[in-house]
Amino acid sequence: LSLHDALPISERLDAYPDQAGSWALEALRVAAAVPRLGLETDHRTLPHEVGWIGPGVHLAKGCYRGQEAVARVHNLGHPPRRLVLLHLDGSDELLPEHGATIRSGDREVGWIGTAAWHHELGPVATAVVKRSTPVDAALVVAASTGDIPASQETVVLP
Repeated sequence: LSLHDALPISERLDAYPDQAGSWALEALRVAAAVPRLGLETDHRTLPHEVGWIGPGVHLAKGCYRGQEAVARVHNLGHPPRRLVLLHLDGSDELLPEHGATIRSGDREVGWIGTAAWHHELGPVATAVVKRSTPVDAALVVAASTGDIPASQETVVLP
């Protein structure tokens, strides 16, 4: 047992006055647009789409699953989708759920990865959208609680 295990919870908390909970940590991750496996990725995700090509994939190393698709995107052009940071309208104080559809006009252009309340930015979300979606397009998130207007900030270049 450590010294902290023997102390009451209130004294252990007082020893760390600058703590934050997991929701605050998740909000910082979302605001920094750091993708998380299973939340900002799906079964079709290429490393290029979420910005993992530099730190997560070695292009000169031996064989691995998906190598052909990764090499094709690396050598011939851009991936079909890209990671963005959405700034959500916070007037209803609701956050969209994971997987909520994103529309531009009548066209479905992507889906929500993670939504969170950031202490400075307000409601934000990571999203994966089609590369052809204009950077200045007005987006609407079709959440189960209703439509939420959003603007996008580029994370992975189109």
